[in-house]
Amino acid sequence: MRFDLVDLRLFLLVAERGSITHGAELAGLALASASARIKGMEERLGAPLLERRRRGVVPTAAGQALLHHARAVQNQIEAMAGDLAAYATGLRARVRLMANTAATAELLREILPAFLVAHPGIDIELDERPSHEIAQAVASGAADLGIAATWAGLAHLEQKPFFIDRLVVIAARNRPGLEGRTVNLTELLGESFVGLSTGHALQEHIARQAARLGGHLHVRIRVPGLDNVCRLVAQGAGIAIVPESAARRSARTLRTLRLTDDWATRQLNLCARRFDELTPQAKLLATALA
Repeated sequence: MRFDLVDLRLFLLVAERGSITHGAELAGLALASASARIKGMEERLGAPLLERRRRGVVPTAAGQALLHHARAVQNQIEAMAGDLAAYATGLRARVRLMANTAATAELLREILPAFLVAHPGIDIELDERPSHEIAQAVASGAADLGIAATWAGLAHLEQKPFFIDRLVVIAARNRPGLEGRTVNLTELLGESFVGLSTGHALQEHIARQAARLGGHLHVRIRVPGLDNVCRLVAQGAGIAIVPESAARRSARTLRTLRLTDDWATRQLNLCARRFDELTPQAKLLATALA
């Protein structure tokens, strides 16, 4: 049984994205070529590696075993690239970073742009996910580094503080009602909201909290990106719950109320399986983030 590095990388991308089409695009292969490679891998193994479903693919038991080894091989290649970087001209390395919504907004303001400028040989694959998915991805090796809320179960990972994320309620400055400086989610269940796109990590988190209170959010419109949410709220389309840092950027056009629910204040930590086992490039990024 022989799998080459292209096969392993393709399978890794397909399994992580849950789609042969997306995996092929990321691997730089035509869909027909990618499908043929996966079929050839399954024929050589004598067992199916992927279970085809209506909305994509998931690894079979054999696929999970291969995924574990493919990640190990990928990590070894990246470590080798890091060790050889001082000797090989033009050798690049990629660091896989996952972060929740609030952390992503904070990262993109200054930290990641400054890091990319300072380290032109390092690429970053940034993926925005819910905190519990980030914890699982870092633990499994699907991500080198993660930034997630501590409630997501990070105890089995090494951690360093990143920042405290506070969720606030925003409304148009001239909007009547919602008097005062603080409010809780129970008081908001009858309001009309501007929300983030369906499936967005932060939006799903807020919806779960409303469901725990026995209610649901009336979302008038869903839009991509926190800046778009703030823009619509400022124009009177509804209210929203966003990270305090996003509200601060639009302070001139918005009124902000502190959300008093316990879940609205979250400690975000930088996490890794072991910081001392990261590739040299991932260690540089971890130092910049911490």
